[in-house]
This record gives sequence, structure tokens and C-alpha cells, in this order.
Amino acid sequence: MFEGKDGENSVEDIISRYKDDVATLAPYISWLKEHTKQQVAETYSNNELAKSIPFPVYDSELLSFVKQAQQTNMIDRNYSYVYSRNHIATYKDELIFIKNAEIMDMDDLAGILSRYILEGQTKGTVWAEGVYTGVLYELIFKMDDLIHFWGTMSY
Repeated sequence: MFEGKDGENSVEDIISRYKDDVATLAPYISWLKEHTKQQVAETYSNNELAKSIPFPVYDSELLSFVKQAQQTNMIDRNYSYVYSRNHIATYKDELIFIKNAEIMDMDDLAGILSRYILEGQTKGTVWAEGVYTGVLYELIFKMDDLIHFWGTMSY
């Protein structure tokens, strides 16, 4: 399962590719945990304007998290392959996959993050759903946990 010690997709390679990006998102873990099962977006519409389109207003910490995630190298527009390859269809499937993920699954975990970040740019509820369902918390916690665990191992 594990490739050569220094080869592409070796544990060391995965850690070096993800360590800094995960470290930039790790400070949000406690906020994501605290806001699981909470609404972090409200819908705003102006009743004075007859043709006003309602739009979401997000918690500032959520927007900060999204902005940080967008600046990482983890965002991949081909995330749909992660979902089809791993038979992920619902947020419950995402949570099961995340729970069982190992260090060699970091690319797929990044694919789940990519889905939330990219779809949230066009579909207003996706970012808030990721927080509410706990997927974003479990995802970042798991990635951070894997990096710390494997980063201290000697193999």
C-alpha cells in the first residue's frame, strides 16, 4: 500500500504536500466543532424592493475559513471523481469516509473539501450545510490528526 520512502505518494510526500495547508485550516477546528448543528448563515431580502432576490449572509468566521481554504493547494475542480470512486452520495457517506480515512486518503479528503468550497461559491447553502452537518469539522480534524500522527512516526 505505501510506496517507496521518498517516492511520490509516499507518506513523507503526502505529509510534505498537506502539512502547511492543513496547518492554515487547523485553527478553525474549534469554531467548526462549536457550530456543528448551528445555523451560520441567514437569508437576507429587502421587502421594500419587490423584485429583490434573497441572499445568504454568512458568519464572518465561516467566510474567513472559506477564504483560507481557497488559498490552499487542496482545492481540485475534479473532486467529483472522489465521490464516484468512493461511492459517496450523501453527507452521511462523507462522514463515514472521513472517519475511516487513512494518510493515503488525503487526496480524497481534499476532494471532499473541494466540493464544499467550490460548490459553495455558486450555491449559497453549501458552506453552511458543511458546518451544520459537521462534515467540515470532521474533515479538518481528521486531516490535522493524520498529519500529526504520521508526522511523528518513523517508518
